[in-house]
Amino acid sequence: MKNLSIPYQIIQENSQLQQVCQEAQQYTVVALDTEFERVRSYYPKLGLIQLYFANQVALIDPLAISDWQPFIELLANQKVLKVLHASGEDIEIFYQQFGQLPQPILDTQIAANFLGFPLSAGFALLVEHYLQISLDKKMSRTDWLKRPLSERQLQYAAADVYYLLPVYQHMCITMENSPWIAAIKQECQFFAEKRCKQVVPDRAYLEVGNAWRLNRAELNNLKFLARWRLQEGIKRNLALNFIVSNEGLIQVATHAPKHTSQLLELGLHPMEVKRHGKKLLLLIEQAKRIPTEEYPELIENIAERAEYKRQMTLLQKTLKQLVKEQLPLQVIASKKNLHQLLKWYWSGEVITKLPDLLQSWRKPYGEVLLKSLEKNTIGKG
Repeated sequence: MKNLSIPYQIIQENSQLQQVCQEAQQYTVVALDTEFERVRSYYPKLGLIQLYFANQVALIDPLAISDWQPFIELLANQKVLKVLHASGEDIEIFYQQFGQLPQPILDTQIAANFLGFPLSAGFALLVEHYLQISLDKKMSRTDWLKRPLSERQLQYAAADVYYLLPVYQHMCITMENSPWIAAIKQECQFFAEKRCKQVVPDRAYLEVGNAWRLNRAELNNLKFLARWRLQEGIKRNLALNFIVSNEGLIQVATHAPKHTSQLLELGLHPMEVKRHGKKLLLLIEQAKRIPTEEYPELIENIAERAEYKRQMTLLQKTLKQLVKEQLPLQVIASKKNLHQLLKWYWSGEVITKLPDLLQSWRKPYGEVLLKSLEKNTIGKG
């Protein structure tokens, strides 16, 4: 069955937003979604907010609203559950635009991971499963910043929340009888908090691929370059690779050029050199003034350790024995999670930030995995 025409209200005035948010706060559950553009920008560019409660779909036009306080109060209202699907970028948008996470939150994609659906199940799959309705997804790639929005765009946007609440209500029946209900709630909260964490400028170099290949002097150069690029990206709301690519930063950090002509020889794009060449050279000069003892420590790629493969296999085997058939292993611990745990254990720095497997509902599993590492006497440090 195909989805029918959905009635909606377009919110383009502050007074309308205030009224609809006050009404929404009278209910215990609302559905939320956003439409945005993120092609060249550092932050998503908000094009539309969809809100659904009771029998009312509100399509909020962010290009027309100036007073967001009523919506912020709705996001913060602990008595109103906010239901979203695949909420990662929605959370980023709400946090960046309004400084507020949706609280409390339930992500139906996360819940689906615990309820027997394929990992990262799409919204259309859940709608088909629970409601026997086939969604039209042809408008998923469209210009949400263009005005006016077409009726087809508006119908597409409305459907994303109109069917979300009934999907959630069906899922609730299964969740209430599931041993994973507490884990689902904790995972939604844990995911939301992780998603809104900002990169510290002085640690931006750690996010650059292949940084582990550099020596300490080169890492010091990269630290200056990556910090500047991040600050520039935030200031101009421009995706980092559209400023200077990761490979470009690595090349500049490694070779420490003194002339812009050398930047071209290193493979930087002529436009990168034209716009930022002098700044890159200046940053390299500034980095040289730092005493060697203050250079960043080397970044170890633990996958190169002789013990790595054996210990990762041990962790996967232990996890499989621990979980049996209760859940897909990936839900509890991806390979990235296991790598993170092993790296933390080998570092010996127990004061540093805990890996995901030692936080929230995963902690009991992580502690068992940690004991399996200790039993196998892996040398730390």
